[in-house]
Amino acid sequence: MAQNMAQKLVLMDHDGAIDDFLSLILLMTMKEIKPLGIVVTPADCYIEAATSVSRKILDLMQRSNISIAKSTVRGINPFPADFRRDCTIIDHFPILNELNAIATPLAEITGQQFIIRQLQHAPEPVTLMVTAPLTTVAEAIAIEPKIREKIAEIVWMGGALTVEGNVQKAYALENDGTAEWNVFWDAISAKQIWDTDIPLTLCPLDLTNSVPVTAKFIRTLAQQRRYPISDLVGLCYSLAIPQDYYCWDILATAYLARPELYKIEEKETDIITTGASQGRTILKSGGKKIKVMTEVNKEEFYSYLLQQFAR
Repeated sequence: MAQNMAQKLVLMDHDGAIDDFLSLILLMTMKEIKPLGIVVTPADCYIEAATSVSRKILDLMQRSNISIAKSTVRGINPFPADFRRDCTIIDHFPILNELNAIATPLAEITGQQFIIRQLQHAPEPVTLMVTAPLTTVAEAIAIEPKIREKIAEIVWMGGALTVEGNVQKAYALENDGTAEWNVFWDAISAKQIWDTDIPLTLCPLDLTNSVPVTAKFIRTLAQQRRYPISDLVGLCYSLAIPQDYYCWDILATAYLARPELYKIEEKETDIITTGASQGRTILKSGGKKIKVMTEVNKEEFYSYLLQQFAR
């Protein structure tokens, strides 16, 4: 592919957890896309550390021409502190701290305003790659509704349609366990996006539950640690070893470059915003028609990651 030929314009919005950083790294390896900027939403992270990590990653990957912006939105149901701390550890990885100063620019405007500006100045409609809650996007649209016309689609990791959610009772006593965290953090903003006509492609827990970070994948990745990016990815995954870990955000992000690996189905859906099922994503006749990733070629997906991280 010739540089800049038929590249898809992409604006990323992530929330600074391990998988968000891996998704950012993966996005930066894609020749198929042209990134217009990165927004960090203060959800599953501490915003200063998550922003710092994001900037250092772009420096390491020699992509410091891309700006990063900090969102100032707040969710209804905060992520637990022990979920959010990983970014503060990653921020101190030696591989990200060899340089004396960070070159990647930090926008002087909020993430919400950054989305508005980047969309307004884009020469054509933009794909929003969202691995965070939809709050920052919803707030940007509320401020400037006309930007909806510049959104080609939203690709979002979120929701659980026919499987249990991942909001544990220990962290949300009044939830019935049907919600997924990116929706649960702010179901009202998710519903606001559902009530628009913006095309939406969803990567739900229904699919991610079948794509774990396997021991085989980690061992194969370790054989590539001579590559700085593989080494960094391996370090990030090492923080997740004590828990069952799945390819959440990174599975959604890979879709941008390798859609042929996925089976897509159209479904009518809605978001529950109140009660014990607050944050639940449901199948609903007459609801918003969205595209849903339902299957993926797992072996090809793992191979793609290894290929992209070998640099």
